[in-house]
Amino acid sequence: MAKSQQTYNKSEKEKKRLKKREDKKKKMEARKAEKEKNGSSGIEFAYVDFNGNLTDTPPDPANKVKVDAEDIVIGVPKTPEEDKVPFDPTRKGTVNFFDTSKGFGFIIDSENNEKYFTHVSGLIDTIAENDNVIFELEKGTRGMNAVRVKLDKA
Repeated sequence: MAKSQQTYNKSEKEKKRLKKREDKKKKMEARKAEKEKNGSSGIEFAYVDFNGNLTDTPPDPANKVKVDAEDIVIGVPKTPEEDKVPFDPTRKGTVNFFDTSKGFGFIIDSENNEKYFTHVSGLIDTIAENDNVIFELEKGTRGMNAVRVKLDKA
């Protein structure tokens, strides 16, 4: 005797499908009854006025503004060459702490008093605590790191 091909999972899916179909029919009938009861002709329109607010009255055609497609700017406009400020990536600071045996330390920026991590691999000159240095910043795993660190000769 052959086993039935109808499994429990298949029958549950079929039940869900039939229930969904029934719910859809009930909603459609309820909408029809509401339409007949209220006399509504369907979806109402919503308009946007000059200030961007939704209204139920159509806009006045006399206030229509003509806009050329070329006048629409998408994105950020480019700054002219004369307005650009040259960016200097080098910063000045003071070595707050440096452990030569472990090969890392911290530098305090003289502009904003932020503390930046530095590693011996990012040093150009040998540094010690309280030395004035020039460095650049680079994004590291835990924040900004001081790299290309060299002594400030001035």
